[in-house]
Amino acid sequence: MTPLGTEDDAHGPAGPSDSGESLTLEIERLAPTGEGVAREPSGRVVFVPFTAPGDRVRVRISEARARFARAEIETIEKPSPDRTDPACEAFGACGGCTWQHVRYEAQVKAKAAILEDALRRIGHLELPGPIEVVPCPVEYGYRIRTRVRVERGRVGYRRRRSHDIVPTKQCPILAPPLERALAELPARSRGRSGDWWLALSGDGCAHAAPMGRPPAGERNRPAPRIQLSVGGSTLECGVGSFHQGNAPLFETVAAAVVAAAGQGDAAIELFAGAGYLTLGLAKNFGRVWAVEGSPKAARDLELNVERAGARSVEVLTGSVERMLGNPPLLGAGAHADVVVIDPPREGLTSATIDSLLSLAAPRVVYLSCDPATLARDAAKLDAGYSLESVRGFDLFPQTPHVEALACFARKA
Repeated sequence: MTPLGTEDDAHGPAGPSDSGESLTLEIERLAPTGEGVAREPSGRVVFVPFTAPGDRVRVRISEARARFARAEIETIEKPSPDRTDPACEAFGACGGCTWQHVRYEAQVKAKAAILEDALRRIGHLELPGPIEVVPCPVEYGYRIRTRVRVERGRVGYRRRRSHDIVPTKQCPILAPPLERALAELPARSRGRSGDWWLALSGDGCAHAAPMGRPPAGERNRPAPRIQLSVGGSTLECGVGSFHQGNAPLFETVAAAVVAAAGQGDAAIELFAGAGYLTLGLAKNFGRVWAVEGSPKAARDLELNVERAGARSVEVLTGSVERMLGNPPLLGAGAHADVVVIDPPREGLTSATIDSLLSLAAPRVVYLSCDPATLARDAAKLDAGYSLESVRGFDLFPQTPHVEALACFARKA
């Protein structure tokens, strides 16, 4: 067999393969999508799910395009040393975890490479140094928040590349009390289909709440609330409200963001949620403007600020674009020493970035759950800010997702 990347002496390099064609490939690395990445002899990139770096696999091309192809494994001719046995019986069918077959140390290494590649390739940024990804202390049993689907008495997650569900009574990434709540959910749903939130409170109690109209038997129940400890304060929110879902790193990430923000007279926090970062910032700044667009999350935030006695915090309910685009909303002569940002996966709008550049705070601290949107936004912020540091946190073991904390300093 001709080695990959070489040419046949008589015929030159082989052309790209067509759909249905089989060939042997060496997996080079892992992609942000979770797939393994290889190259055909022609140089075209091929994405192969459920592979590990170092695998030699026989694959069949399932999708052939001019610049890339996708393939499915036929046989693993030589397994990588970074392969391991998945812990979940639904692995491969369920669309959630895609890396259970990859040794955890290799997962962390791949996430550092994914984050670095996004910042260099998408953001065209010079990195201040090697990127460290803080590993999760446990590989399974870490998750304290999840969304599941119930259909016709079955409960599970969406099937890979489908809207169907994969029924399951166990999910090894969930904290054990949530696994028990998962198993009890079919009976609680009373045969009614719909999505449910599961969340674990700090006291170890698992709570479930339906999205949309509750089934009979749930309508007279008060909406469940959970309490979580962060930075010495108690955070309370609804089961469906967003909060970081990794229990072992819950405090670690919040402490890292608050430390990066430093201390000063005033801070602006965008996408504040229920106050995961707000209460820590309130201890270090004389005044904190906390902006949250969801009225429900903003009510939780106001409750948590009041309970903590954080009188320095002013909660602003409304879109980030409107609040930053109208500086008087932040108070007359508002000036911030730092802007702390924890946006959803889609990142920041161009209008928000323009307002940030006009605000000209000395520092911007950006907590991101998507390397690609972080890189895109960092490239735009480069008009007024230098990237000072980047650090990853593995909040999602067994998946390709990685949280990143990026710190920016205002250019002279």
